[in-house]
Amino acid sequence: MSAHYQADTRLGRIVSEIEETAIAILLGLMTIITFINVVLRYGFNTGIIWGLEMVTFLFAWLVLFGISYAVKVTAHLGVDAVINLFSAGPRRVFAVIAGLVCVIYAGLLFKGAWDYWAPFAGLDATSGRWFPTGFENSRDQAWYEVIDIPVPEWLRFIEPIMNEGEEYEKLPRFIPYFMLPFGAGLLLLRFVQATLRVIRGRQTSLIVSHEAEDAVEDVRHMNEGA
Repeated sequence: MSAHYQADTRLGRIVSEIEETAIAILLGLMTIITFINVVLRYGFNTGIIWGLEMVTFLFAWLVLFGISYAVKVTAHLGVDAVINLFSAGPRRVFAVIAGLVCVIYAGLLFKGAWDYWAPFAGLDATSGRWFPTGFENSRDQAWYEVIDIPVPEWLRFIEPIMNEGEEYEKLPRFIPYFMLPFGAGLLLLRFVQATLRVIRGRQTSLIVSHEAEDAVEDVRHMNEGA
């Protein structure tokens, strides 16, 4: 399977459109904020105070979102020189094993991401060192704020819920940090889906296929012959 992912259902196509739109919006916002800050800095000797912090968060969101999306469309790079020495059967077995390892890794990552984010949202972290065995009380850190980004007025409704009625001066950290468990959970879902596709024979690998390289070569030969 190449990196050109095609959803089988209407819901799948809608989800793909949402993901691609979100990634485009994140990249666009990063570009716009950075451009405006450069113009303000060099043209008017001023700038958006919260611009750098916002771009940093957006970049982190873009990376976490992009990791899971690349798994879905089979766009991650990998080394398959040894695997390609085997026939299709063993290659499929190796791909399933790799998928299961990735699922375990993503599960551990999701647990760690949740345990890190939960206190900032006033929630309980999971118990258990490697795998969650339940929940345990964690220190309520919902009052923690970011450094520069001001809290929008339309978010004031969360203050009685998250901050015991006290006002936030800056954006509470649990909002930008939410991308950690969300991105890790989405990555876990995509690895499970990819592994199931390999088991069902709808996908041969978890990394980008050489079909993409072959397609590039075909186009190059066509251009040379034109």
